Amino acid sequence: MNKIKNAVWALTSAASLAVTSLAASAVPLTSTQTPTAVAAVDDTNDDWLHAEGSRLYDMNGNEVWLTGANWFGFNCSENCPHYLWSADADDCLKEIADRGINIIRFPIATELIVSWMNGTPNKVSSFSANADPAYKINADFCQADGKTPVDSMQVFDIMMKKCKKYGIKAFIDIHSPHTDNSGHNYNLWYGKAGVTTDVWIDSLVWLADKYKNDDTLLAFDLKNEPHGKGQEGDAAAKWDGSKDENNWAYAATRCAEAILDVNPNALILVEGVEQSMSGAVEGDYWGMPDRVVMHEGDTPSPYIGAWWGGNFRGAREYPIKPKQGTSQIVYSPHDYGPSVYAQTWFDKDFNEQTLLDDYWYDTWAYINAEDIAPELIGEWGGHMEGDNLKWMTLLRDYMIKHHINHTFWCLNTNSGDTGGLWDSLGFTQNSGTTITWNESKYEMFEKALWQTKTSGKYIGLDHQTPLGSNGLSLNEFYSSYAKTEGSNLDGGKTSNGNPIVTTTKVTTEPIVTTTTATTTRIPTQTYPTTTKPEPSATTTTTEIIPTTPYPTTTTPPTPEPTLYGDADCDGSVKMNDAVLIMQVLSNADRYSEEGSDKNRITQLGMINADCYIPGTKLTPSDALAVQEFLLQKVTLPVKQ
Repeated sequence: MNKIKNAVWALTSAASLAVTSLAASAVPLTSTQTPTAVAAVDDTNDDWLHAEGSRLYDMNGNEVWLTGANWFGFNCSENCPHYLWSADADDCLKEIADRGINIIRFPIATELIVSWMNGTPNKVSSFSANADPAYKINADFCQADGKTPVDSMQVFDIMMKKCKKYGIKAFIDIHSPHTDNSGHNYNLWYGKAGVTTDVWIDSLVWLADKYKNDDTLLAFDLKNEPHGKGQEGDAAAKWDGSKDENNWAYAATRCAEAILDVNPNALILVEGVEQSMSGAVEGDYWGMPDRVVMHEGDTPSPYIGAWWGGNFRGAREYPIKPKQGTSQIVYSPHDYGPSVYAQTWFDKDFNEQTLLDDYWYDTWAYINAEDIAPELIGEWGGHMEGDNLKWMTLLRDYMIKHHINHTFWCLNTNSGDTGGLWDSLGFTQNSGTTITWNESKYEMFEKALWQTKTSGKYIGLDHQTPLGSNGLSLNEFYSSYAKTEGSNLDGGKTSNGNPIVTTTKVTTEPIVTTTTATTTRIPTQTYPTTTKPEPSATTTTTEIIPTTPYPTTTTPPTPEPTLYGDADCDGSVKMNDAVLIMQVLSNADRYSEEGSDKNRITQLGMINADCYIPGTKLTPSDALAVQEFLLQKVTLPVKQ
């Protein structure tokens, strides 16, 4: 059961003739081939996310919802987001933010990243070296001479800075090994343009290292739609317990571990495959011919199909578990409607329940429903017609009800089998870019953007920078809106506990730990109560004999610290402890010993956490001390 994308993402005739104007006043830029930190306006680096169960949280323990869209082009032969030849990037990103999209998925090719890593960034083919400077589109994509374009890596870096400016987050998706407008049709993550599995991993590690101090690039989607039918054998992506090169589960785990070694804060998005061996009987094997089932009672086909990238049946038995733990793992299925392909589950008068029974639940929805891990539907969308509109509405409402993250396919106008949120873009000197949105599609999609329940303000993922002109930063939402009107998630339920007002600026390098985490970052600990016990009845009239180890005239002794910095009392000091300290400081009603969260801190944890100046009140300095300890800058406690 194939996912068929009918149209090649070719340039339209107008776009193929368009060229970028290059302003004479542009600031000169030079390539940066080494993985150095990227300069940023908001350098607090405090927006990294982590998973607990099926939800994503910020460093303060507040839930977030990633609701965005795709903007392809870095995966194509043009080597840049499409339309930058005829639209101003700032105009586009401002409208994206103003329309409430808080994250953009940027498809990209491994071949392009390799060119950056090797110090020879590929050129942007849609930019002309002889463009008429009178156009003056995207002046900062030009060299100082006003006519020489910057390279593809510089375009990417500039786009990340512009995203930060408007409060938008981003992640990349390896759409294919090679730069190709139809590269998504290729099955695997290796085997084209000299890309091996090791090259694929090395290039992602290089980019993760380059951006490890810039939380604009929040995540890495390791490979778009690994696919292929089982009978194709080694040429198709499978999901099992082997170490075969085409085993996607093994390759994704290796790649996740390598990225987390250089940036343990990044989210790792893992897509599914096309077919699984879920129908196999004894003796069946990957690569065997398919069985044709003609009658009831026939031996079933060994292969169970799905959309490309949508099949997670194998993840029940073989989940993605990197050595660093699962706190950064997000599963990312793709799901489409009948306008892309007439799958069998659309053959009836389908509804949410039939979709769950026939396809969704066992294929991918169980991961969220059973609180195994968060999910992000990396691609969904299509034409606004008939059963396809019905399917989009059902999936949209299911994602809202169940807190499933998503990025809509797509912003671009030139996706032949789905269309885009944009219908057209054009640039006029002195008046800027005009974007014609497909308003009916946007209206359908907009209901699934994270926004406040009553006032309809869009909620961003940056703690400091609001999302567009009608948007909020995370701090603004949790300080002013979360406890009053809440958001459009969970039936409009408001948050519990104290709102977040400020966050601590993190200036240290990301922490690489050698301990194994769990899906829930902060283990639950049970400790004896420390309240003073009541005395029992006396046995004589002259002496009171308590039934506890404590005299009735004194309070129980305060526990001694077992390990400074070990806030979660699991016997080691790691980044989780710094996170727990910040959670307690920012949301005491939830994370203190009397709080509502199952992973709240204990009295002993509070004593261990007081590691900057023991015996003083817990402060952000204690969280910073843990981080500096992990960087081997200090010993704990810092000051006696």
